[in-house]
Amino acid sequence: QSLLDMMVAEEEELKERLLKSIVLCRKELDTLCRELQLGPFEIEEESTILQMEKKLRMHVEVLQKQKRDRTQEMKALREQDQELCGILCTPLFSIDPGRVPSLEELDSYRRHLASLNTLKEQRREEFVSSKRQIILLMEELDHTPDSSFERDVVCEDEETFCLSEDNIMALQNLLQQLEARRALNEAACTELRARIAALWERLRIPEEERESSALQ
Repeated sequence: QSLLDMMVAEEEELKERLLKSIVLCRKELDTLCRELQLGPFEIEEESTILQMEKKLRMHVEVLQKQKRDRTQEMKALREQDQELCGILCTPLFSIDPGRVPSLEELDSYRRHLASLNTLKEQRREEFVSSKRQIILLMEELDHTPDSSFERDVVCEDEETFCLSEDNIMALQNLLQQLEARRALNEAACTELRARIAALWERLRIPEEERESSALQ
């Protein structure tokens, strides 16, 4: 009878622990389902207390892992976003960093960052190409960079140059200005050559002397 009483007491104690665990697991599940934006977890009514506690506890562990995974991915995406926004001078993706993101939000965030990466590469290629042309034009025109922006363009590389929309537009404007100056110079040179040729004709300068001229 003493052994039986002890066994019954142990079973009652186990039952109490299981019931308390079930209550705690249900509370934790409710919180996790809200945070993960999931529907409520249902369990079969015919389950025993032991089976119910085990299923609830295992499901809590599954959802806790989902929460950790989403939170970690959110942190990694946020870091990428901050880096890209610093390069492109664009606003951060609109999402609340203080809560667990949904799967749809994470997918949208990934696609947004993929788009920013594509934009970054496009602007970087445009910067490298325009910079090369600008340097050649400045050398041809014997032009020394006389503004902070021009010095940034000539001296900085694509890793440190701010690839904002305004900077890319300013870069194109600078390139167009230099090309316009070269066109004016070429037009002036063409006109001067024509006048020199006309003077040669009037002065009847021999062809050999014309060819040896440094102006030709």
